Formats: sequence, structure tokens, C-alpha cells
Amino acid sequence: MSAIHPLIADQVSRSFGATAAVEAASLTLEPGEITALIGHSGSGKTTFLRLLAGMERPDRGQILSGDTVLASDTQHVPIEKRNIGLVFQDFALFPHMTALENVMFGLRGTAKPDRMKIAEKWLDRLGLTSRRDAYPHHLSGGEQQRTAIARALAPNPVAILLDEPFSGLDPSMRDRVREAALSAVRDAGMPALLVTHDASEALVHADSIAVIDRGKILQTGTPDALYHQPQRVEVAKALGPVHSIDLESLPGQWRAAIGSTTGTVHYRPEAIQLGTGEPVMVRGSKLAGAVTEVALALDETNTVYAACQPGAPLLPGDQIQATINPSLVFDFTPKMT
Repeated sequence: MSAIHPLIADQVSRSFGATAAVEAASLTLEPGEITALIGHSGSGKTTFLRLLAGMERPDRGQILSGDTVLASDTQHVPIEKRNIGLVFQDFALFPHMTALENVMFGLRGTAKPDRMKIAEKWLDRLGLTSRRDAYPHHLSGGEQQRTAIARALAPNPVAILLDEPFSGLDPSMRDRVREAALSAVRDAGMPALLVTHDASEALVHADSIAVIDRGKILQTGTPDALYHQPQRVEVAKALGPVHSIDLESLPGQWRAAIGSTTGTVHYRPEAIQLGTGEPVMVRGSKLAGAVTEVALALDETNTVYAACQPGAPLLPGDQIQATINPSLVFDFTPKMT
């Protein structure tokens, strides 16, 4: 087997008219790792993926597989010659082909017995052996998506790019399908990019995360680093709820724990911990799945928002105590040097 190389975007830019869809974006996809690219709608996620795939040509910068240049301002390897696997939300299976035939289709140029053997291996790896002879309209959404991923992995591509691949699945099957599919992708050992707008998906399933906003990659790192040490408020917000408050509105003990006394800080709801500490009053609460969201009045005009494990009902007017976890409080105020 040939060596597997990183897939690298180096200062890549792409504009459409006066609009910069991707601007000086750099990202390295390492072999055997899943990198999640997360951002809101219109942030440049899909354009960046299309640049890596060869569906778009960069205006500036270059894309490389190891030392091999795939795109630059002077050359462009077309999509059909890059050997990059692609998986989209809509599956894009051939309706007149069985699951086995769909996977074999990506192996053109290989002897038929070998094509069948490779396709059967990937169908088995993704739990689809019993569905090999089924046509797409007889497959569930999850089975169709796993077939599409098997087809993308079968040719042993230099990288695999997945564009919101699970967002169209029913929530009841999404977790199971995603776990099986991404486990197969990771085991294949190639660089992988998972484009998503789902913060939970990125945090739970990716080895690293890149946050993109207005075409610029703002920060990359491990899920833990980006969640707990965002460098900008846009990065913090991309990975979960964040609220803002003036430090002077907080109780003295909270300000002391944070280590600052003036300015605006941003905090995650789970930073507010109930049970001991400063007295606060419940303004309201609501169950939000695995957590209860609670609005807490610090005084007549200032409110903080907490997320805690469901427990005894918290009613408006209840007096409770709360502390703040400074590791989930972020101060992005420029520091004087």
C-alpha cells in the first residue's frame, strides 16, 4: 500500500465577484484523523470542501497531497484525477444499481473479481452484507448513507470529504449510522474532513475542529481546546451557547474567581453551578432534553443563564445559591502590551 499523506490547504482564497467565499484559509488534514469544519450557513464551509475536491479552482494559495500540488495559481488537477472520496447529504446513489454495484462503480479499471471482493469488504465493514443486492429505494436512509460511504472508501482515496453527511437522517438512526460510518472512515487511515453545522457532532466525533466564519478559518485544535480555550467569541459561539454580561454586574465572589473586575465577559451556561455560593433568584426554568435551562436574577436588572442536570423543579421566585466556574468564562477584551 502506498504511503498516505496529509491533505493541505495553504492560504487558499476563492471569490465570486466581489464576494470572498474563502479567504486565506489554511488547514492540514492528517491521515487517520477526522477534522470537523464547522460554521454557520454561508460561512464558506462547502466552498472550502469544493476547493479541496477540485470542484472549484482557488484564486490564490495552493492545495497539496503531501508534496504533490493539486491546485495553485498555475496548475489544477481536475476532480476526476485527484482520487478524493466525496460523500454528500443526498447520498447520490445510482437508483438502477444494487448496493454492491454502487460500491463497485467507483472501482472502474480494476478487474471485476477484485472489484467485487473490495466492494464486499467495505459493505461488510459498514454492516451491509445482507443488503448487498438491495436497490437504493429498498434501503433505509441510514443504509443508503453507509453505502455511499463504502463507495467513497473502496477506491482507497488519498482523502475523504463529507459534506453534512448525516443531517438528512432521522434523529432516531443518526447516532448509530454516524458512529458506524465515522469509525470506518477513521480505520481507513486517510485524511478526512467532516463539514458540519452541528457543534455536538464536531465535539463528540472529530479528532480536531476548524471553525470557519466569513471564509476565514479562525481557529483549529482539539475539541477540548476549542471548547475551553476559544480565542474569539465567534469560535466560542460556534461550539455551543454563550452568553455575555458586564463583570460589574456579577457578585464579588464571582468576579474574584474570574480574576477580573471590569469589562464584558462571555460564559457558557454550565459555568453557572447551583447549590452553594452567592444568593440568586430563579426567574424561570425549562427542561431542554438532558439539561434544565435556568434564568437567574442577580438583581432587578441583571440575569444570568445556567444549564444544569434536571432535578427538583425550580420555580420563579425561588431563592437558591450559585457559583461560577472561571474555566468556562472567556474574556476577549484586547490586552494592553
